[in-house]
Amino acid sequence: MNEVTGTADARAVAAKKKSSEQFLKKGISIALFSGFTYGLYSAFLTLGMSKGVWSDWYGPNTAGLSAFAITYLLGALGGAVNDICSAIWAMLNAAIKGKFGDFLRCINTAPGRIMILAALVGGPISSTAYVVALQMAGSIIIPITALCPAIGAILGRILFKQKLNKRMVIGIVICVSASFLIGSTSIVGEASENMLLGIGIAFIAALGWGFEGCVAGYGTSMIDSEIGITIRQVTSGLSNLIILVPIFGKMAGSVKLSFDLAAQAFTSGPAMVWFAVSGLCSFLSFMTWYKGTSMCGAALGTACNGTYSFWGPFCCWIILGVFGGMEGWTLPPVVWIGAIAMMFGILVMSVNPLDFFRKKEVK
Repeated sequence: MNEVTGTADARAVAAKKKSSEQFLKKGISIALFSGFTYGLYSAFLTLGMSKGVWSDWYGPNTAGLSAFAITYLLGALGGAVNDICSAIWAMLNAAIKGKFGDFLRCINTAPGRIMILAALVGGPISSTAYVVALQMAGSIIIPITALCPAIGAILGRILFKQKLNKRMVIGIVICVSASFLIGSTSIVGEASENMLLGIGIAFIAALGWGFEGCVAGYGTSMIDSEIGITIRQVTSGLSNLIILVPIFGKMAGSVKLSFDLAAQAFTSGPAMVWFAVSGLCSFLSFMTWYKGTSMCGAALGTACNGTYSFWGPFCCWIILGVFGGMEGWTLPPVVWIGAIAMMFGILVMSVNPLDFFRKKEVK
């Protein structure tokens, strides 16, 4: 009887272990997909900001806009248009799956308010900084923004007293070194005059997303990931459009200017087609990041999402450079080396690479 019970227990443990491994692998696959879709989002967003009325604003005549308006107001507006499109996709997804009521109920709860806080940092601040940096320096800034997992680990240590072991410190050092390697290309060769400033602004995006990861990780542990991402995208889109864009409009001359530009942006058909695509990719990226993280853990999920440091430049090169015929999207070999090094640094920071070999030995 004891032998039978022992055999049954062993089978139950083995089955549970197998199920856990499959669940983990599925979570990793989903999180990896988030990195790929973020690369697509970056490319299609930039493509949208080169079509329709945007081509006039960024064209030789600049439609009479000041340098400040072109750099910052249009950057904030591009982020706002994308996030509004992304929010619409998120709400449609919630409605189709019967979760729209849950979305409305969760807004005024503790985890809902936490997600709103995370979105206010990750949306108006980081998303706008990302768009501005992308317009100023090109896809070279994407691996820089991938520093957010390293920054998140440091902020987690400072804010929440989370453990920061030697392996994580090594991973952070690798990431920072890779970012400096990538940034070094801004001061050699045919670098644009705005590239160094663009890289600096990209660090602001990384800092904001690192903070968002710390805060949102707590919020999504208590609510459905699809509800969480809907709250995040709606908050980000609205706060960008009704807070940040008017502020930049005022700084550029008048609030009315921001409303006029927003109206033109949302009614520019050739551009909105690509913004709809970039909004979909943005929604898919954040949703699968949140879901993947909930399945394989915050550290590994963020590491998998951080592969956009490779997919971002790659997608921009293919979609904008190869198919779009746009100049300036080819990258020097050092950037690819830096992006791959940063991906490895994120992996080291999140998991012990030796564990993969140990698992094979156990089998």
